[in-house]
Formats: sequence, structure tokens, C-alpha cells
Amino acid sequence: MSTEVGTIPRDKAFSLADVPAWLWIGIGVYALLLVGGRALLNDSDTYWQIAVGQWILDHHALPRVDIYSFTKAGEPWTSSSWLAQVLYATSYNLAGWTGPVVLAASCIAATFALFTHILSRRIPATYAVAAAMVVLALSMQHFLARPHVLVLPIMLAWANGLMSASERGQAPSPWLLPLLALWANLHGGFVFGLVLVGAFALDALWNADRAQQRPVALRWAAFGIGALVACCATPYGWGSILAARKILDLGELLHLIYEWMPADFSKFSVFELTILMLIAGALYGGVKLTPPRIALVLGLLHMALSHVRNVEIFALLLPIVVLAPVASQFALRPAWTARTGAPMPVMAVVMILLGGWTWLLAANTTFAPSENQSPAAAVDALKAHNPKRVLNDLPFGGYLIWRQIPVFVDGRAELYGEAFDMAFYRAMQLKDVNQFLDILKKWDIDAVLLTPHTPAVGLLDHIGGWRRAYADENAVLHVRTAN
Repeated sequence: MSTEVGTIPRDKAFSLADVPAWLWIGIGVYALLLVGGRALLNDSDTYWQIAVGQWILDHHALPRVDIYSFTKAGEPWTSSSWLAQVLYATSYNLAGWTGPVVLAASCIAATFALFTHILSRRIPATYAVAAAMVVLALSMQHFLARPHVLVLPIMLAWANGLMSASERGQAPSPWLLPLLALWANLHGGFVFGLVLVGAFALDALWNADRAQQRPVALRWAAFGIGALVACCATPYGWGSILAARKILDLGELLHLIYEWMPADFSKFSVFELTILMLIAGALYGGVKLTPPRIALVLGLLHMALSHVRNVEIFALLLPIVVLAPVASQFALRPAWTARTGAPMPVMAVVMILLGGWTWLLAANTTFAPSENQSPAAAVDALKAHNPKRVLNDLPFGGYLIWRQIPVFVDGRAELYGEAFDMAFYRAMQLKDVNQFLDILKKWDIDAVLLTPHTPAVGLLDHIGGWRRAYADENAVLHVRTAN
């Protein structure tokens, strides 16, 4: 068919219908998160994450001892999320609180775009989009401007690379290893990446012919050694792995930190509904998986049931694990069209439009952490009294670090340890009143900043030597009046 110069043939014309589903999902998730951007800042840990990143930028070095508390000052501490902290600090320096919001929203949107792209290569795009919506509903509560969201697309790409290699009966490409090294510098959860290597190696061995099992095992073992080396490709070296393991040694304390608590089924939730629907679908459809994949599914479910912070890992990786068997068993095929991806000009236009919309939204929206995590007025009153040592409630630790006030405790549970944090918890809740009084004496506390609902507030109101200096709906400040 002849056409004039400079025109586009009709059969080559591009329409919105040709935009792949994964791109629409990425755009939609990004827009949703940015509109509700304040929710991404609803965690006081974001304060100290940015503060650490700023310290790294200012000193061109990484912290190796605690410099933010007076209770653990000088003790060894590894910042296993140093690169994520630098990225958050840089984004904050560039655009204020809009920067961390955009950074977190972009990584989450990229995760869902990649998730949809992986699924839509094996199953119809409609099913892939539906799965992405379920995963989004399950994961929303843990989407915060913290390091863990920056590694979600890396985790997904890593798991997909391992799965693809397993299904081909080959060892993963060495080009995957830089992904794990990047993960190790962004967040301490990289150890889970090593676990996935072992899980998919077993799957590859199960699928291999008997004659090929030994070569396959050797190739996967070599890749596993490379993965272990990649995990040590951080400024802390082997120390990164040791630091990540400390979280798992917190024992009873894990049951008091919300994101480490087990799943709660006392109230009906989206998570419970999803599990019931998965069980019903598997029973009705007769889903068949190999023993290694069954073990991996059960392992992901165990993680999600043990700690609520793992729900998004379960939600993102479960479809990847069962994708090939389910697609084969039920003869699901993607509805391929002439175009399977968006042309570069279209991608460029999308990026420009999203950038312009982001700028307009940021110019007319004030992003900032919630007031219950940021007791600004109470800290102003605190500074007016020039205290030397402040006993602070855990939710205020990040903000006090942000205001350059040495803290008693903050969200770095791996630094303080189980014994210290459990003693602190029992004291604040007045489960042991003498322990609370001992803390005031042992650490020579001259100011106490607590949330209004903390039981210790009432005790300070009724014992001598202390007076209430400030109170609002977010914080109560007591200062010492006598020895």
C-alpha cells in the first residue's frame, strides 16, 4: 500500500487500545499512590532513614556505631539500608517531602507494572490485571516511604529470573547477580533472595532428567556461591549478612512491633478472604504443583502468617511461583496483539505527562508526615527546657533524631536488642512500675515525652519531682522539678 511521505500507514497507526496492560497498571498505581501521598509518610522511621542518609552524604562515610541515642551511643551499628537512605535523603533535598513520596510511589508502580508484564506473557492480560488489583489491595497497608519498597521491583525481577532458569533446566544467568548486590545495599531483606536460590534450585533438580541432575546441581551451586558473594558486595562486606540476621534474633519483641506481628484473623480481612478464595479455587480446579513448588507456596504462606510485613511478599511471589503450572494445566494463553509493548515515543510522552502532572500536584499539595508522628509543638516546648536526657516514646524516636535530639529508643530494634526493648515496653506500660522508676534514675532522665495513651503518663502526673510542662492530642511532656 503506497502512502505519502511523512504519513503513518493505517495498519501501523498506534491507538490507546495498543498500550500494554502493564503500562496502564503502572500509571494507575503511581497516580493512586501520589494522590494519597501522605499515607506513604505515615511512619516515624522515615525521619531517621532520611537523617542517616543525610549524614552519609555530609560525611562521605557510612555509620559503623550508633550516633543518635544516648543509651547505645558508640555501640556497633550497621546501616544495612544505606543506599536507600541516601536516595531518600537526596530526593528530600531536591523536592522536600514530595521527593520521598515520588521515589516510593515510582518504585511501587514499577513493581506492579513488572508484575503485570510477567503474568501477561503467560496468561490473558485481563487475568494479569485482576491479579495485580488483588495484590495491590493486600499490600497497601505496608506501602511506606521506607527502604523496603525500593527493593520490591528488584525482588520481583530476581524471583522471575530464578523461576525462568528453573523452567529451562538451566542455571540462572550471572547477569542476575548485580540485582542481588543492589538489593543487599538497599535493604536487609536481601537474605530472602538467597533462600529463593535454594528453593528454585530444588525445583530445577526435580524437573531435570536423572542424567542431567548432577550438572544442573553443580551449576546452581556455582550460582549460589556467586549469590553469596554478591550479598557481601556492600561497604560492610560480610557484616551485612550478620546485621540482617539480628532482626530474627529479637524473639518476644517481634510480637510487639506491628509489622512483625503474626496475621490477625480475629477480624475478617482482605488477606483472609484471599486465602479462602485460593483454597477454594485450588480445590475446585484441582491445581497440581510439583513438590518443590508446593514447599515454596507453603513457605511464602508461613512467612505471611508469621509476620504481617511479609504479606506483600506472599502476594507478589505466589502468582509467579504458580504461573507456569497453572497456565499449562488450564491452557491459558496470552491474547497476543500486533504490538506487545509501547513504542519509545509513546513511553516518552507518558513520562512527560506524568512528570508534568506530578509537578502540578506537588505544587498544590502539602506532603508531610502525620502530626501523631511529628510532635513539633511538644518538641519545641522540650527544647525550651534544655533537657540533657529525654525518655521518649518509641513513635517519637524518628522525629527526635530529625530534630537532632539524642533519643532513649527508636525504631532500630536490631541495635537495642530484645532485652532492652522489652524492659522499655514493660516500664512504659507500667507492667513493672519499679522498672520505670529505675529507668528514670539509672539514665538520669530530666524530661519525658510520651504519647497521651501511654500508662506511664498518669504515673508522672501523680509522683513528686515531675510536672506536666506541655500536652496536646499527640504528645505529653513532663520535666523534672527536683532530684
